[in-house]
Amino acid sequence: MVPIIVTVLMILYYIFYFGLLISLLDGIAKYFFGIFPVVFSGIMIKVCIERINEIKEGEEDDISKY
Repeated sequence: MVPIIVTVLMILYYIFYFGLLISLLDGIAKYFFGIFPVVFSGIMIKVCIERINEIKEGEEDDISKY
């Protein structure tokens, strides 16, 4: 449950931050910075899915691998 909450909060942060930044910019920079929240959100979702799979497999403390 916690990985999902963290993922949702981070995606909302990306959308808010870059949405505000995009609203202040003009031209090509607007489209360039518009790509970042999409890429970051995709990465966060992928990491969340991997973490949920690790938890299901019983690896709740993956720091012990290192």
